[in-house]
Amino acid sequence: MTVAKSRATMAFLASVVALWVYSSAGALDARASSSPEAQAPEQEESMQIQYLEIVTPDVDATCSTLESIHGVSFGEPEPAFGNARTAVLHGGGRIGVRAPMREDEDPVVRHYLLVRDIEAAVEAAEAAGGDFAMYPTEIPGHGRFAIYFQGGIQYGLWEL
Repeated sequence: MTVAKSRATMAFLASVVALWVYSSAGALDARASSSPEAQAPEQEESMQIQYLEIVTPDVDATCSTLESIHGVSFGEPEPAFGNARTAVLHGGGRIGVRAPMREDEDPVVRHYLLVRDIEAAVEAAEAAGGDFAMYPTEIPGHGRFAIYFQGGIQYGLWEL
């Protein structure tokens, strides 16, 4: 196995573990903490993953592994989600696994955090230096999403 493949595998496994921890523990409520640093901003009471997107050239193998480990079932490809195969997350939201949509799209695990007001969230992210790859876009029947980059990480926002 090459070093690059080993690193990609480790990154994927870290994401799967993070998903498992999140799913097992449920959404953490930031209000439960007594430390001011841990308090969520007033406009967002807690953080919740609405959609966890995995982009990989190995869609079927990835879905099969996640199904075996977590006992979930992935559906057929959904055009509204870039032909991702999706499964429901514990506590709401979805996980989607799809192939790259462009030749230059690299494999990635991208989390989309639920926000009340996507326009305000975009404005805040831009003010903090976020570079947007995708501004708010409607997925009929599912809400609106946006994607930005900051510090080498890809972030998603999701408004229902």
